[in-house]
Amino acid sequence: MTILVKIDHLKKYFPVRRGLFRRESKVVHAVDDISLDIQEGETLGLVGESGCGKTTLARLLLRLVEPTSGSVIFNGQDVFRLEGKELRKFRREAQIIFQDPFASLNPRKTINHIVGQPFVIHGLARKDEIRKNVLEILEMVGLSPAKMFIDRLPHEFSGGQRQRIGIARAIALRPKFIVADEPVSALDMSVRSQILTLIKNLQKDLGLTYLFITHDLAVVRSLCTRVVIMYLGKILEMANVKELYGNPLHPYTKLLISATPVPNPKSARTRERVVAKGEVPSPIDLPSGCRFHPRCPYINTCATIEPELKDAGGGHLVACHLC
Repeated sequence: MTILVKIDHLKKYFPVRRGLFRRESKVVHAVDDISLDIQEGETLGLVGESGCGKTTLARLLLRLVEPTSGSVIFNGQDVFRLEGKELRKFRREAQIIFQDPFASLNPRKTINHIVGQPFVIHGLARKDEIRKNVLEILEMVGLSPAKMFIDRLPHEFSGGQRQRIGIARAIALRPKFIVADEPVSALDMSVRSQILTLIKNLQKDLGLTYLFITHDLAVVRSLCTRVVIMYLGKILEMANVKELYGNPLHPYTKLLISATPVPNPKSARTRERVVAKGEVPSPIDLPSGCRFHPRCPYINTCATIEPELKDAGGGHLVACHLC
């Protein structure tokens, strides 16, 4: 398959500040030397605990923040070297669906303005054409009949409807790549499946490529083709969904799968439980060696040498001395 996004040794460190002007020498290792490829047409799941660097990585890919070092190659072009017209073109081709559908929508603007504004910014439609385009997009995301919704404000919608509006804004310019930053975590369980089905259908209809960020492995299993496991700014494991669930190698991955609820009570009682020790270390004062070793339930001799991300066979990558 064609590689749409290539990430090479990407790093993002945030300096620690104390007071208004004082800056200390320590940094937060939000994203620390990450390399991976996202293939055209796939859904790559990015999984990890809160604070592991998932959202920072997403913002780097969209150039919403500048990197400390490294590169992101999108469709053959280095994202961090783009300027002017080329940067505007990239903005059209790479979009984001935010986690909180209410906070991401301007409460003072109608849905016609919110979904139609990308056409205005990029000059892709005349004023009389924008409303027609917005109506078509609203129908596409399941807000039908669209004429009932187009002139309303965000507070007049439910959480699921607002997320559909956020998705409509993201697909308005027919992008190639969409970052979905935990798009269903703020929704009720009954609405989640509808939004996930919509995301799947749009991928088929529009040929989209997704980076799907979540902490819920159950969602990943139903939606994604490959999965990346992150911990404290590092990739610990990467494999296709079936391989990861059938043969998890890293202790942290086993911990996440063990914590995922199982609908069958019998299976839940008999499966292996993995429990981590202690708390997540600070991203400012990182542990030496393997970053997971202070919490690892299996071994405590990885405190000196950090494991490399290596192929364990069949494209299953893992960073662990046990594998």
